[in-house]
Amino acid sequence: MPRPQPADYPPFYETYISRVPEEDIQQAFTNSLHQLRQDLSLIGSEKADYAYAPGKWTVKQLLQHAIDTERIFAYRALCIARGEKQSLPGFDENAYAAAADVSRKHIKDIKEEFLTVRLASMQLFQGMTDDVLGISGISNQKFITVQSIGYAIIGHWRHHAGILQLKYGVGK
Repeated sequence: MPRPQPADYPPFYETYISRVPEEDIQQAFTNSLHQLRQDLSLIGSEKADYAYAPGKWTVKQLLQHAIDTERIFAYRALCIARGEKQSLPGFDENAYAAAADVSRKHIKDIKEEFLTVRLASMQLFQGMTDDVLGISGISNQKFITVQSIGYAIIGHWRHHAGILQLKYGVGK
């Protein structure tokens, strides 16, 4: 199946989908797992509670945000793939981040959780045929295809990995 086209997703998702050059979603997930492992290996405990500016998320908060977002995106993909016709709810990333107390979580555990979530997302999409990937549904009052959500999952982390390098100095 060819990669998602702009008509397959709301414009907001272009930020993420444009970061996934792979034509095949299964290959994109495989590549993303290798890259995620590498990215996470570069995050040391000394950076765990670092925020690059007042009011910005710490590294642990950013990772938790990525985990939460991936779970939400995967849920949306599952619902649409199974024929859900109702609009799936949006979410306020800042409210979720504020509610997720990462102060008692060790960075090692957060990184392991992220890898587990990524493996679960990969397994979800591995079982999808081209017909299923092409199904569209409504998320946050906007049409989107299952395949586009998969690309958004991968691209969302690539977006934040870039921020970790640029703003947090991780991986430089």
